Parts: sequence; C-alpha cells; structure tokens
Amino acid sequence: MRIAIVDYSGHAFPVQLSRSLADRGHQVLHSYFREFQSPHGKLEKAANDSSDLTIDPVSLGKPFPKYSFFRRRFLEIDVGKAFAAKIDAFAPDVVLVGNCPLDCVLQIGKKTRKAGRRLIFWQQDIYSSAISRILGRKFGFAGRMIGAYYRQMERRILAMSNATIVISQDFVEAIRTELGMPTANVHVIENWAPLDDIPLRPKDNAWAVKHDLADKKVILYSGTIGLKHDPEQLLDLAESLRQDTEARLVVISEGPFAEWLADAGRNKGLDNVCFLPFQPYADFPDVLGSADLTIALLEKDAGTFSVPSKILSYLCAGRPIVLSAPPENLAARIITSCGAGDVVASGDRAAFVSAVRALADNSALRSKAGHNARIYAETTFNIGLITTRFEAIFQDTLASQKNPNRSISSAPAPAT
Repeated sequence: MRIAIVDYSGHAFPVQLSRSLADRGHQVLHSYFREFQSPHGKLEKAANDSSDLTIDPVSLGKPFPKYSFFRRRFLEIDVGKAFAAKIDAFAPDVVLVGNCPLDCVLQIGKKTRKAGRRLIFWQQDIYSSAISRILGRKFGFAGRMIGAYYRQMERRILAMSNATIVISQDFVEAIRTELGMPTANVHVIENWAPLDDIPLRPKDNAWAVKHDLADKKVILYSGTIGLKHDPEQLLDLAESLRQDTEARLVVISEGPFAEWLADAGRNKGLDNVCFLPFQPYADFPDVLGSADLTIALLEKDAGTFSVPSKILSYLCAGRPIVLSAPPENLAARIITSCGAGDVVASGDRAAFVSAVRALADNSALRSKAGHNARIYAETTFNIGLITTRFEAIFQDTLASQKNPNRSISSAPAPAT
C-alpha cells in the first residue's frame, strides 16, 4: 500500500507511525510543515529506517506567524496546496491528514478526492468549536461568525473524508450533535507517545549537569505556550517557590507567549526559573529525566477534546504530573484514572500551586505517581498494536472504494 501521512506539526508520534508502517512493507511519504513552531519528533531519516520511508517537509522559507489568526490563515492555504502537490506527485492509495488547520486540510482534501484517492481525516480537535470559543472571546460577534464559517468547513471536510480517526470517544458524540454529521465511519484511536524514544532516565544525567539542575528539585514545563494556556499560572508558581532555594521551575518553550513569560519573570526578579528554547529531540529523554515533577496547563476553553502531547511524553518518562485543566478533559481523566499525579480545575491558581507544592514536597507520592505513569505508557503505547489498527482502517477504506456498497467496519477496540 502507498500511504501519505501529513502531520502539519511535526510531532513525534505520527512519524513513529510512518516508520512502523514502512517497516511492514508499505511505501510511506511522511510530510510536515518545517516552519511550524512546536516541539518536533525524529524527523530526519535514520540509517536503520526502511527504504520504503520518505520524509519530505513542506517549507515556506520564512517565519510563520503562528499567533496571528488572520495572517496565518492565508499562509495555511498555501501550505495546504504545497502538501497537496507533494501528495499528488507521490500518488498514494491512502492519504492520512492530522494535526492540520482546517484551511490546510481542505486544500489537501479537494485535490486528493479529485484524483480519486482515499482521504482519512485524523481529527485531533473539534477545530471549529475551539476557533469559536477563542475568537468569540477575543472578537465577540465577529469571532463567532468566523467560528460559524469554520464549522461549515469542518463539516465539509468530514463529508469528503472516506473515514475519520478521532483521539477520544468524546469526539463521536460531538461530531453527531455539534456538527450534525453521521459517525458510521468514525474510529477512535487515542494518541500516544513513542515509548522507545523516551526511556526512563536518571535525574543526574548529562543534560541536567549541563544546565546545573542535577542537584535541584526540578519542576518542568516542556511544550508550546499558546492560546489554550495561562502562562501567569507559571509566574504564580515561581513566586510561591521563591524561598525554596533548591527548587527550580524549568520552562522549555518558544514563541511570543514564552517570550512574554520570560520577560515577566525577569521583571519580577524570579531567578528560580530557567527559560530554555525547545531542545533537540535526542536530548528529550534526559530533559524529562531531570524533572522531579512535570506540569501542564489547559484553559477552560480547551474543553473536553485537547490532549497535549507533552502529557503523553511525561507518562513515558515516568514522571509525576500536575495538570490544570477542565476535569472532563481526556488528559485529566487519564492522569486521575492511572494515578499519575494530580488534576486541578482550570483557573484555580491557588489550587494549582498547592498541588505542585504538595507533590514537590513528598518524594514517596512522586515515586508512586511516576511509577503509575510509566506503567500506563507501557500498557497503552504499543506501536505494533496501534499500527495494526491504522492498517485495518486503511484496508477497509480501500476495500470500500472497490465495492462502494460495502460499509467500513469498525476498528478494533483500543488496547487497554
């Protein structure tokens, strides 16, 4: 089978899927957007990679205005057209599109369907709902109208897709009720992190020594800081730790919100915070290993659907987690159900600081939560089983092309 996978963000887990599919003899094109500012996975071809794997990014050759909605929208259309051209040249049987803005997905989808190829939408969020919430809050009625426009676009993409893969069972009901679309060809495969790429590492490691953290109590935030986050919570946390001379808040991020946070920290004289840019993927296990405790933030507007990749990586690293998020969020439910740390409601800054301090000051609780986190990852993030489930959906989608009256069967239940 010839398979094209578009992962706009360049995350670690989609390219692991591409490698696994290529190892099974499929010819795979993996493409991502080079200028997108986000932690990236292992996106260079390695010596031991299958010859059936091609990794070929799209590039605009200039910085991408990630946090300017109106400027980025037009560039996302151009990026989508560039992806579509690469896919057309590769001539795949199946196209899987994930972590992609709707404008970009639409360009890929139109060309894919026009060429008679099978399109699978790997839906990582109910994008139009997120746009409506965020822009409605920022621009009022005009923002809600933009959200309505994207709701129609998301419905159009679902309608043109031969199958849809979503990351939570919560999406199925939302697609049916919020978007008013049928769900017969919607399949649930939860996101994961590459377990083999994130082995358990000792706290006293080369990266920690390099950054003078090996003998410190490290509270780590690693990942994007954007519209779904409240960076002021990190400032509150740093203030609360000011008298603890052994504690260090380490923030690894990039972009305007991260820059604002670093400037605000300096203005407040918070010398217990270490601000660093995104680190090389090869260093990532040691970065996570340096942490005594990891943290993540999701605003109330993130709702049920968003599952930050950083949390899945924290689970692999066997580090306890404190998450500020809506309690109904899937990531919150995972942490609570497997005992990997603590979850507090979005916006409750005092509770967040209290939860972090409670875990930071209790090594036994941290050890137990970290152990539970790793066990969850080892039990759930089996790339062989995950690849088999994607393969089944690809094969059923192709079979339905040969027999249009054949309905696509349900994917196997998630591994537990």
